[in-house]
Formats: sequence, C-alpha cells, structure tokens
Amino acid sequence: MTESLVWWAIAGYLVIASVIAVLSRQGKSQDMSGYFLGNRQMNGFVSALSYSATTYSAFMMVGLAGLTYAGGVGALGFEIVYFAGVSLVAVFGPRFWAVGKAFGFVTPSEMLGRRYDSRAVAIVVALSNCLFLIPYAAVQLAGIGYLLQGTTQGAVPFTAGVLLATALALFFSYIAGIRSVMWTDSLQAIMMIVASTLVTYLVIQGLGGFKALFDTLATERPEMLVVPGEGMFTFITFLGLTVPWFFFSLSNPQVSQRLFMPASLSAMRQMLLGFLVFGFIYTLVSVLWGLSAVVAFPGLDNADLATPSLLTSGHVPPLLGVIVMIGILAAAVSTIDSIMLTLSSMVARDVYGNLKPGSSETRQLAVGKWVIPVIALLALGFAELQLSMIAVLSVAASAGLVAVVPAIVGTFFWRRGTALGVLVSVLVTSAFVLFVYAIGNRFLGLPAGVWGIVVASVSFVGGSLASRPPHAAADSFLSVVSQSLERPPRVVAGRTER
Repeated sequence: MTESLVWWAIAGYLVIASVIAVLSRQGKSQDMSGYFLGNRQMNGFVSALSYSATTYSAFMMVGLAGLTYAGGVGALGFEIVYFAGVSLVAVFGPRFWAVGKAFGFVTPSEMLGRRYDSRAVAIVVALSNCLFLIPYAAVQLAGIGYLLQGTTQGAVPFTAGVLLATALALFFSYIAGIRSVMWTDSLQAIMMIVASTLVTYLVIQGLGGFKALFDTLATERPEMLVVPGEGMFTFITFLGLTVPWFFFSLSNPQVSQRLFMPASLSAMRQMLLGFLVFGFIYTLVSVLWGLSAVVAFPGLDNADLATPSLLTSGHVPPLLGVIVMIGILAAAVSTIDSIMLTLSSMVARDVYGNLKPGSSETRQLAVGKWVIPVIALLALGFAELQLSMIAVLSVAASAGLVAVVPAIVGTFFWRRGTALGVLVSVLVTSAFVLFVYAIGNRFLGLPAGVWGIVVASVSFVGGSLASRPPHAAADSFLSVVSQSLERPPRVVAGRTER
C-alpha cells in the first residue's frame, strides 16, 4: 500500500462524504434541536447505521483487534458483555424518547437537571462528561494516527494522521450539525462492515483457513484461547474492563443523546435491531482480525499496530486494504464529531444556559458552535501524549462516565432520588476514579472499572436518603413515561381491551 494510494483514497472519501453531508442539509438550523438532534426526525435505518458507526469507532478494528492481539479471545468476552449491556437501551430508550419529546430535552444532562429540579445537576454532569469524554475522543484521533503511520510505514507520521482526523471531524460537524454526521455515518458504516468482513475472510484464507488458524493458535499460542488465564485477561482485569463497558449505552452521552433523535418508537426499535446485527458481525470480524495478526505477525511492540500490519501485508490486496483503512478512519471520525457535537451541546445548553438564564436558542447554538473547535483542540493535545493502548484508554474513560448511571436509573425508577444524591455521586465517583488511575489502577486489589459503579451507587443512594426528593418533578416524569408507553386500546370480539 503506497503513500499516494492512501492519499488518493482519503481524497475520494472526502469528496463522496462531503456531497452526502451537503445533501443532508434541510435549510439552516436555527435552534438547538435542529442542529444537535436533527429535529428529532431521524428514521430507523439511518439511526441504526449512525448508532453503529458512532459506537464502533477506531476502538474496534484498531483497539479491539489490538486487545485481542495482546490478550487473546478474552477480548471477545469483553465485547459480548457490551452486547448484554445494550439490552439497557430496550428499557431506557423509549423512556428517554418520551421525556425528550415531551420536555424538549437536547442533552442527557438537561434531562437529569429537570428530573432532579436542579441547575447544578445539569452543570456538574455536563462538566464531568467533558472531563472523561475528551480523552475518549483523543483515543479515536490516536487510532487514526496509528493507522496511517502503520499503513504507510511511517511516511505519514502519527501527528499528521491526528491533524487530518481533527480537520475532518470539524468539517462534518459544521456542515449541517448532526444531520450531516448521521448521513455520512451511514456511508461509513456500510464501508466498515462490507470491506472489513471481506478482507478478514481473505486474510484467514491466506493463513490456511479457519482450521489452520486455530490449530496454530492452539499449538503455538494456547494462552490466546483461554479466559481467564495468566496473561492479560486475569479475572480481575477482565472484570475491570467489562463492568464499565456494560453500562456504555447509558453512561456515554454521545450514545444516549441518540435516544432523543428517532422520529418514533418504531424507528427506535429498528435502530436497536439494526445495531445489534451490525455489532455482532463487526465484533467477530475484529476479534478474528486480531487473532490472525497473532499468527501472521508475532512479537509486535505495539498491539495497536496489528491492524496496520495486516493491511500492508501480502494477505490483503492493496485496493481492499485501503478501503478497509478508509472505513476505519471514517468510523473514528464519526465518533469524534459525535462527541464534539454532544459536548458542545452540553456546554451550551447546560453550562451556559444555566449560568445565563433566559438565553435564547439562537445564542446557545452560537455558543455551541464556538465550543466545537475548543473541544477538538483539547482532544488533539491529549492524543499527542500516546498514553496507552486504545482499548484500555476507552475503558478508562467509561469508568469515569459510569458516575451518572445510578442517577439515570433513579430518574425513571426511584422517586426517592435527589439532586444532592446526583451531585455527590458524580463528584465523588469522578474524583475517586481519577485517584485510582493515578495510583496505578488498583485500590484494595480492584481496578477503577469495578470501583466506579460501586462508589457511584452508594454515593447516589446515600446522598438521596440524606435529602428531600423533588416529588413534583419525579411525578411529571413518570406520568409522561406511563402515558407514552401505555398500549393503545384494541377491539377484540366487540370488546375494547388494553
């Protein structure tokens, strides 16, 4: 794969994606809902592809493949736990959608502020999300840096790849807000799944087929097929990685904000089913990709270079290899621009909007657009640090984001929850997770990924029991949810039933 081929492929992708992004515009967005939520009119097909592209970023074909290369088949179990967590969307998705439509929520933190009748809750949750999501955005930038550096044998340096990704994310974010992001996501998702599946099959066939691949692993690297084991995936490490990943669909606001966007509950169901099919295939592809790299390129210094090494090997035709590379780049850009839009909407709506009561939608939208490049620059600076493996950094960010999970559960299922409970939970958990990572990611023998949800739950319950609940706010939420989810009457044999 030559440097010129890489640049021509990037140019082609940029032209096609730009045309799709421009065509997605429906006039100039004048309010927050139009720019950040697509006016809550996204259909199920586009929502499913966009949800998939946003969730499955550089983390998968670079990060999960790298994690598989470093620890073996335990990476599959790690990702399957995430699938189990997606079941939470079936429970909470319709509730998010119902209250979002009824109250006009733009961000998950705005929803929490209204439910717990506290501006401080909205502000603190928004700032906490910024603290942990900016490093997660940096993970995507780093993934593209490693990808372009590896596929061009260093001709495109890491920093150039990071700068390119940042520029692309900014470009798509500004064209039409979330509409351009979601429509370009659809293109990216199709590229990702088709090209990566085909190339993975070709690589495995080049290594002698599925039987030869697993026979080689069983003979030469048996630890790659054992979980838990004495390698990377000990039981405690596996637990620390998987616990925060289980709550990803609720804890990560760039994902939960998508629950406000479908045009109907039917569109949301289509989104969820489409995502599950896409995700299952892409997970198997990523893990098989990582295992193939173990056989083809043992002894890599950096596990995240497993994918670039395979793409530039003789097992992959250059044209297909560059298509997969573009698919991975596009997926990472999808996640970055989604994070930038989500965080900018939270800063504008929940921080600026609450510090400047009465500010107009137009003013908030202007603030949000100014915040986007600031977030991009912060993520770029963090990516340049090249701190750790992509998958590990992703989970580290999620360990801090779980601070808000008990508050979300309480929003719909515990009337006794209070603003003090949310504030204590978010502040204490965020500080504790940072402390555990600062001392080496072990406290009393357990990693931050385990401590996060425990500390958050105890803090939320304790703080709530020590304060008075906002019964009126809770009642308004629960009444909206019950009315929205109530089954319509149907006529059976002349009788009306529910």
